[in-house]
Amino acid sequence: MFDKIVMIKKRLKSFGYAGKGIKFFFVTQPHAKVHTVMAFMAIVLGIGFDIARTDWLAIVVAIGLVLVAETTNTALEELVNFVSPDYHKQAGIVKDIAAGAVLLAAITALVIGVLVFLPQIVKLIQT
Repeated sequence: MFDKIVMIKKRLKSFGYAGKGIKFFFVTQPHAKVHTVMAFMAIVLGIGFDIARTDWLAIVVAIGLVLVAETTNTALEELVNFVSPDYHKQAGIVKDIAAGAVLLAAITALVIGVLVFLPQIVKLIQT
């Protein structure tokens, strides 16, 4: 019984560490604010256009994809800066690849947004 309580406490503590990481991300990273604004805009448009459930799924996955890519990029940048404070070509490559992952996620989210919202905007203009 005691082991289960200890295990539960450890798991709860891990949520606290994750929360600290998320807070660090949103407080310190300018791109986090950009992605948050874009996510908010997508949500407002989704509500305004009363999009279908499947469209909501696509929008939520796109938002999550971008935020996961950006937080992973931030974590990798922090790690690279820690282990390699001076410039090294390999460190730069790691950072560039991580940034590229964010760009790919953002492009994917943009395509999803266009596929979901462009038909809605065209309908609105035509009426």
